[in-house]
Amino acid sequence: MEALQQSALGRDGGVWDQFVERCGLKHARRLAEVIEVDNGFEDALEAVLGELLKAPLAGSPLGFASALADAKSGDLAVLSDQAQTARGAAGTLLGCVRGPQVLNQFLVRIHCAPDLAAARAKLLLLNADESVITPEGVWLGHGFVRVSRGDAGRTGLLKREREIEALRHELDSLDEGLEALSDQIARVRAERDQRNSERERQGVELNLVLRRRGEQEAQLQARRTRLEIARTRAQKLEEEHALLMPEIRTDLAQAREARARVEALMNEMVTLDEERLGLAERRREQELARESERQHERDLEQKTRSLAVEIESKRAQRQALETAVNRLIQQETQISERRAALIREQHDADTPNLALEANLNALLDSRIGVDAALVAARSAVEAIDQALRQQEQERQRAEQRQRALIDSRQTLALALNSMELKGAALDAEIIALGFEFAALKATLEGALDLVGLEQQLTEIEHKIRRLEPVNLAAISEFAEQGERKRYLDAQNDDLVSALTTLEDAIRKIDRETRTRFKETFDRVNAGLQTLFPRLFGGGHAYLEMTGDDLLSTGVSILARPPGKRVSSIQLLSGGEKALTAVALVFAIFQLNPAPFCLLDEVDAPLDEANVGRFSAMVLEMSEKVQFLFVTHNKVTMEAAHQLVGVTMREPGVSRLVSVDINEAEKLIA
Repeated sequence: MEALQQSALGRDGGVWDQFVERCGLKHARRLAEVIEVDNGFEDALEAVLGELLKAPLAGSPLGFASALADAKSGDLAVLSDQAQTARGAAGTLLGCVRGPQVLNQFLVRIHCAPDLAAARAKLLLLNADESVITPEGVWLGHGFVRVSRGDAGRTGLLKREREIEALRHELDSLDEGLEALSDQIARVRAERDQRNSERERQGVELNLVLRRRGEQEAQLQARRTRLEIARTRAQKLEEEHALLMPEIRTDLAQAREARARVEALMNEMVTLDEERLGLAERRREQELARESERQHERDLEQKTRSLAVEIESKRAQRQALETAVNRLIQQETQISERRAALIREQHDADTPNLALEANLNALLDSRIGVDAALVAARSAVEAIDQALRQQEQERQRAEQRQRALIDSRQTLALALNSMELKGAALDAEIIALGFEFAALKATLEGALDLVGLEQQLTEIEHKIRRLEPVNLAAISEFAEQGERKRYLDAQNDDLVSALTTLEDAIRKIDRETRTRFKETFDRVNAGLQTLFPRLFGGGHAYLEMTGDDLLSTGVSILARPPGKRVSSIQLLSGGEKALTAVALVFAIFQLNPAPFCLLDEVDAPLDEANVGRFSAMVLEMSEKVQFLFVTHNKVTMEAAHQLVGVTMREPGVSRLVSVDINEAEKLIA
């Protein structure tokens, strides 16, 4: 609104703004900025004053008469800024306005009427030099009717000024409220930060309390489980005790008989002690045998490492020979390509070239030597492969012998440990019965009832098994683990299915990529072979892949201009490189045309003949593609349909000059 108001006041660089600048009143206030109008009479005042609302206020307006007289255009004015001492009479337009005293001259004889009918009635009562105006701006006088409806920028200038002033006051109040809100926001943020810190501290304390509570609940649950198991076990023990009381009485009666049997057991212990001594001797023998086997195992490991080192050496030799073979194959391929090129050059020549034939024979002899070296290298590789296979078989046999010895050693160690545990258990049982082995061996006599002792031992083991603790949580744990296994199996099946789908998609994409790349390569190659001779006036060029894998291969450009033997693209001249690149670009555009093609001084390194062929090719291609090219060559400019030149008539100022060739030809004709 301020920008629109400034434009309405003539501060937009126009006639008013230039006049005020010449008068030195750039910073003076305009009449519209100092007037106060009653609501509803803004349009009436604008209809009467019109362009005077833009007039600047000055202390002595008569001093600017010369500047006004020199003005060439515009309705210009300078007004006095002397303040009005009193309001006009009621019912006049001056009575609705507060402003400079100069307004008396324009408004004192203009009366106000609420509507058009009242204005007509009031006009009949007025003098000849008086008039009446409505709030809508309809101005009636004796002999005239005037309505001023300015453009959208000037209309409503006073209303807009009042609205801008009201908005300024509102903005000031909003700024004050914004400052108060900013202070309040700062206080709220400080309180929020303090509360966040307090909440974080309380969260940490809550986490500690919850962690402690969880640990206590876990401990309580474990204690409850142990208590339940203990209660169950106590109940079973009570039941077993009730069942075993008759047996205990029977056992007490049989205790005396057991003592006799103990004597027999002691005799058996003597026999077992002798067996233990024999087992100890066998243990020493087994330890000696184990040490011998360990030494043999270390020897085998040393031999295995030696074989591994030798195998790695053979593999390195094999890799080196494979590299040499590949290099020989590449040389053979290059020789074959060179031979084909020589044969083509020989066919292209009008007369046979003895030097080429000699070179070809030398290359053929070289190829025979390379083939012989290749056969020898392949034979060496096969011999190395055979040696590697034999050494690998020998290493596998050594590993099998090593595993057999390790298994035998583990079996002997387990048997020895079992015998030691059995002897220790027997010693513990003798001590638990309150006897000493040496005393029992010396005092006990008689035979042992092994069948009865084994039966009694079986019964005791059965009773012990009945007293074993029962894990009551095993069922729930089994169900939980089973559910987890089913969930993991489902996840695994989903992953396998997704992996299969992804691999199928990758294979499909690779297959389609290879197909499309091969088709595109062949079409671009055919286009290059067609366009290259046309641009060079002979010769040939083609594309070649640098690898066998279509997904990772590179593309090389092989070009031979007419009358040249080029072994590398670096030996081509700048113009030949440029034409080769243009041939490749045009071949691609033939395959997939773009809306336009920009060529930046492509013809700069070309001679006149090549520029002509290049221009002809551009004209032919322009039927499908729009070409924009930057050039300084006149021959290329002749091929253009429209020229756009850059000139500098004045220093530092560039201008574009456009010429339509077709229209210029018509004009010349």
